[in-house]
Amino acid sequence: MNAEFWRDKRVFITGHTGFKGGWLALWLTELGAKVVGYALDPPTNPNFFTLTNLAERLSNHHLQNVCDANALKQALIAAAPDIVFHLAAQPLVRESYRAPVDTFATNVMGTVNLLEAVRHSASVRAVVIVTSDKCYQNQNWVWPYRETDLLGGHDPYATSKACAELVTAAYRHSFLTAAGIAVASVRAGNVIGGGDWAADRLIPDFLRALDAGETVTIRSPNAVRPWQHVLDPIAGYLKLAERLYDTAGAVYAEAWNFGPAEADVRSVAWLMDWLCVKCSEARWRSAVTPQPYETTILKVDSAKARTQLGWQPHWELTEALNRTLAWHWAWRQDIDMQQFSLEQIAAHQTVKPSC
Repeated sequence: MNAEFWRDKRVFITGHTGFKGGWLALWLTELGAKVVGYALDPPTNPNFFTLTNLAERLSNHHLQNVCDANALKQALIAAAPDIVFHLAAQPLVRESYRAPVDTFATNVMGTVNLLEAVRHSASVRAVVIVTSDKCYQNQNWVWPYRETDLLGGHDPYATSKACAELVTAAYRHSFLTAAGIAVASVRAGNVIGGGDWAADRLIPDFLRALDAGETVTIRSPNAVRPWQHVLDPIAGYLKLAERLYDTAGAVYAEAWNFGPAEADVRSVAWLMDWLCVKCSEARWRSAVTPQPYETTILKVDSAKARTQLGWQPHWELTEALNRTLAWHWAWRQDIDMQQFSLEQIAAHQTVKPSC
């Protein structure tokens, strides 16, 4: 990406107190962007946002809900951003079974509210809407999904993300392209990295059990997922946003996959076995009780991003896991986590792509 491009750019991020949003906001501030965040309080304690003292690096910081359309519109217009990243979401499959109405309200109407606010902004030129690789109508087939494949979902979370994609396309075609605002949606794989304490996520569950000296229980050891470090798709989002902002940005205003290399599409059991070798005191076991439905195989094809954006993942899976563990060990040793995170961002940009 072009680091100079981001200097003094006004950027509005929803979901900046979350795991992925926090890493994005930190990276942007390091690039010299003037970042305004809009989100709820951090969803866990501890959390990336607090441990990295991210609030001190932001131009402004709104603790409000994307379901509050008026508050969101006022905050965005007041920020007068050049570029918008929308990451605010209910991000968990199992939580969507427990709270389907809240999931649809946040993930669908939250996206509507954001795009409606953008529609009334005089400053925005580029928007990146972050959805999920689970937005595809999953057939449990062995080949990866491309951006042109059918959208859909079995569970409320996946369905809400497919709906967010449709909402994005509708606003793009109906309003935003004509207004000179380039809007793209992005679909990453299963991201891992330091600072994630979400419930019902594989690596956070593993690390919680490890810290407590317990055996971690795994729901779906045979599930296959496209694992990648959080910095890899974020690098893609930044590169895409640069293209969208350009005068020819409409060419890039469509859906994009940012997934790992084929070799990094691994089963949950493979990850657990690798982690247990790395952390000799760790143990895992399979759940014996019935679990809510989750797809077995999921892969995404990122050929479009590689060929048209020049994007490629930098860290292969074992490196991503090592970096995640290193972040966790640093936190346990009371190291300055803002500085440690910035060092990981710098390291990510100094290595050659992994594929």
